[in-house]
Formats: sequence, structure tokens, C-alpha cells
Amino acid sequence: MSLKPNIAIDGPAGSGKSTVARELAHKLGLLYVDTGAMYRAVTYFALRSGIDVGDEGELDTLVKDIRFSLVRFTKNNIVALWCNGENVSPHLREKEVSRYVAKVAAATIVRECLVRYQRLFARTGGVVMEGRDIGTVVLPDAEQKFFLTASLDVRLERRGKELQAAGKSWTKEELCRELTYRDEMDLKREIGPLRKAPDAVVIDCTNLTVKQVIEKMLESHGGG
Repeated sequence: MSLKPNIAIDGPAGSGKSTVARELAHKLGLLYVDTGAMYRAVTYFALRSGIDVGDEGELDTLVKDIRFSLVRFTKNNIVALWCNGENVSPHLREKEVSRYVAKVAAATIVRECLVRYQRLFARTGGVVMEGRDIGTVVLPDAEQKFFLTASLDVRLERRGKELQAAGKSWTKEELCRELTYRDEMDLKREIGPLRKAPDAVVIDCTNLTVKQVIEKMLESHGGG
């Protein structure tokens, strides 16, 4: 067992994973790892390069040339994702990226490559990692596992606020299409589908604030 725990947080799009994971990591002094951002980064590079996101051969060549690193700014506790020396975080919520990320994330070669990186980030312990297959595939031996859920209406509202804060403009109809499509793709894909780990603590976040969710996690964690 590592000196610092690895904490896995899974759940569908818009369930509040990112906000909760970031705050929990800050509270416990651990590194926050957003695995969804990594898949968005690959999608961003694929679109920028003009490759066919449905061609696994082209994705294979692309993803093997991407070097991921995380930069934590201690002043505001923001963790930025850098790829090949470029901070890609500002581009990850663009509409085109959101439109194609589910297809890219379903590609076997992409998942295999990114899972290796994600395990590398967690190799010495001390991460709060969130995604859709963390407790089941990426870190099955994580000391703590959580699965967050929320109603579709609440998830749409949260994702809308998140995008608005990032300066992105989406209609409710666009958001609904994106989330329902992501749900379907995440549940049905053959590699690393979205599902709850048997030993994960389920938290329904529909009527809970971020603070209340974290309090529940800390109770399970042993108070930090």
C-alpha cells in the first residue's frame, strides 16, 4: 500500500466528478487527475491534424506521439494538462472536441495508451483520479472508490455552468444531445465501459452540494 492513497471517482458525464475530485484532492493534498481531459486532448490533436477520428490506424500513430504531463499551480490549485509542451486545457471544451471525443475514447489503441499514462501518474500513490473506468480498469487496487450519479436535468445544468465559466456557449438541446450520446457510448463500448466497481461507494449528487458530497467522501475516507 502506498504512503498516500489513490482515490478513484467514476460516474457519467456531468455528474460533478471534476469539481468534486478537484476539491477533494485539494483538501487531502493529493494530485488531481482528470482522465477525460486526456481523451479530449487526443481528440483536439486529431481534429487539428485533420485525421479521421474513426481510423484506428491514424489514431494509433497520433496518440503514440503525444507526451502528457500535469502542471499544478499551487496558488489556485489548478492542474493544467500539457501535451508535447503545449497547455491544451483551454481547448478541451470546444464543440468539435465534445462532438467527437466519445468516438476517440472508444478506440482500443487510445484507451490502452492513455491507461498506461494514467497508471504512471498514480504509480507512487497520492492521486484523486476521475473518469469512467478508474475503479474498474485503471486503478482497480485504489484504496478508495466512489461512483457519483445525478439526474439528467441536474447534469445538464452543471455542465452548462461549467461551459459558461469556460466561456463556451451551448444550447440546452446541444448539451442534452451531447450527454445522452456520451452516456450511450460510455455504457456500450467494449473497452473500459462505464460501470460501478463492486467495492465503490455510490453517492447520488442530485440534491447535494459539492461540500456535502466531499463530506460524505471524507466520512468514508476516515476524515482525511
